[in-house]
Amino acid sequence: MAPVSVKRVLISESVDPCCKTILRENGIEVTEKQHMSKEELMAEIQGYDGLVVRSATKVTADVISAGSNLKIIGRAGTGVDNVDVDAATKRGIIVMNTPSGNTISAAELTCALLMSLSRHIPQAVMSMKDGRWDRKKFMGAELYGKVLGIVGLGRIGKEVATRMQSFGMKTIGYDPITPPEVSASWGVEQMSLEELWPQCDYITVHTPLMPSTTGLLNDTSFAKCKKGVKVVNCARGGIIDEAALLRALESGQCGGAGLDVFVEEPPKERALVNHPSVISCPHLGASTKEAQSRCGKEIALQIVDMATGKALVGAVNAQVLVSSFSPDSHQWILLGESMGRVLKACTASKQPYSQVHVTSLGESLKKSTGFLSSAAVVGLLTEGPQKAPNLVNALPLAAETGITVQADHKDDEREACVLEVSVNGSSYKAVGSVQAGGPVLLELSGSVFRQPVPLTGHLLFFKAAASTELLLSVTGVLAAAGVELQSFSASTAGSGEQWYCMGISSLLGDIGALKSLVKEAAQLTV
Repeated sequence: MAPVSVKRVLISESVDPCCKTILRENGIEVTEKQHMSKEELMAEIQGYDGLVVRSATKVTADVISAGSNLKIIGRAGTGVDNVDVDAATKRGIIVMNTPSGNTISAAELTCALLMSLSRHIPQAVMSMKDGRWDRKKFMGAELYGKVLGIVGLGRIGKEVATRMQSFGMKTIGYDPITPPEVSASWGVEQMSLEELWPQCDYITVHTPLMPSTTGLLNDTSFAKCKKGVKVVNCARGGIIDEAALLRALESGQCGGAGLDVFVEEPPKERALVNHPSVISCPHLGASTKEAQSRCGKEIALQIVDMATGKALVGAVNAQVLVSSFSPDSHQWILLGESMGRVLKACTASKQPYSQVHVTSLGESLKKSTGFLSSAAVVGLLTEGPQKAPNLVNALPLAAETGITVQADHKDDEREACVLEVSVNGSSYKAVGSVQAGGPVLLELSGSVFRQPVPLTGHLLFFKAAASTELLLSVTGVLAAAGVELQSFSASTAGSGEQWYCMGISSLLGDIGALKSLVKEAAQLTV
C-alpha cells in the first residue's frame, strides 16, 4: 500500500513521552493538548492527520466530522469503546489500538482483586488505619481448590488463568471465538455459560463491551451461581449489570465484587462503591509505568509503520488492508482502482451498479482479493478528487448505495484480476495484471487486446466494428481537436464489434464527435 501522509498528530491525553519522541523522530509534528471539552477538541482537530487518545477522550461522530484531514485515530490501550468506529470507517479513517500493550497489567490487577476479595485486604487495611484490630471480622478463604470461571479467553483471560492456576485454582471458561483445544493447552476447560455459572466460586470477565456482552452477569445469571460467588470486572463497565450486582450483594447471592470499571466513570451513583463487600478502583487496569510505556511506544510505531507503508498493525476497521502492505501490493492496488475507473467510464450512461464481482487469479494473489475488491470499488465510486472513497470506506459505501460486492480467488497459471460489474441488466468485464512494474489492461468486455494497455495517462476507449477506415477516421477526429495519438491497442479478433484503446496526449473536448464513427466511446485520465 502507498504510504499514508501523516504530518501532524494531536495527543489529547496523558500518553507516555516515548510516543511523542518516536513520532517526532520520524518527522511527524506532535501537539499535546489535554483536558479539552468536546467543543474545544472539535475546534482543535481540524488541522491534524492523526489523533492519539487513551480512554477519556470521546471521539464521537461530531469530532470525527470536524477532523477534515484525519486519516488515523490511535487508541493507546485495549479496545476502542470511546471511538465511534462506524463514523470513522465511513470517513475512510483507520482506527487502531494496542491490544497487547496492557495485557500483563490488567491481568495482574485482576489477580490482585481476586486475592483481595478472598482475604478482605482493603477492608482490613482501612480498619487498621482507623485504630482497630479486627482479626475475627476479616475471616477469609483460601483460593486453593476453588473454581475460577473466566468469561473471555483472549490475551488477558489467558494470563489470568496461568497466574491463578499457580494458587491451585481450577480454571474453567467460556469464549465463542477461542477454540476449546487452544484454551485446554493452557489449562482452561471450556463450557457453555449455563454450565459455567453453577460451578464457580469466583468469576472474572474479560470481554469487549458489545450488545451480546452487555449485562452478561444479571439477575438471571446470578441466580444460577453458587450462593456467595465473588465477581471481578477489570474489562468494561456494563458487562456486569450494576443494579443486578447490587441486589445480589444485598441478598448474599454475591459474596463480594472487585470492580475497576463502571458504566459511568467516575460513577455518580455510589451505592456499589460504598458497599462494604465491594473493592473498587478508578480504572487502574492499564495504570502501570510498564503498560503506559508499552502502549505509547506501540501506538507510535504502528502510526509510523502505516505512514511509511511498512505495515498495518492493530487496525480494528481495516483488516482488509493488512495484506496490502506487501512490497508488490501498491501496483495491484493501482490496477484495481484503474480497472474500476475504466469500467466506470465505459458505463457512465448506464449506472447505477447493482453488483460487483472481483476475482483474483494466481497463487501469489491468494491473500490479495480483499484489497483488490476495495480498490476496484474505489475506482467505480470515485466522482472526483473531492469525492474519492479510499480502501477503508469503499466497501461500506458500496453497501450503503445498494451495491453487492463479491470477492473470490481462483487458482490459475496467470497472475491477474478480473472485475465484472452489472449495470441495468448488462454485464461489463475487465481483466488486468501487473507487468513490467505497472498495471495493464488485458481484456475489456470480451475484447482481448493484442498489446496490454498500460493504465496510465489519457486513455480513449471505443467500441466499433473492425474496418480499414476506422483508425483513419478516429485519428482524423483527434487531429481536428489538436490531440495526438500516442499508442494504439486493438483486439485480437479480426471481425465483429470490438473494443479499442488509444493513448492520447489530452482528453477530447467533445467526445460526441466520435458518435457517428463508433458504437460506444469513453475517455479518462489514469
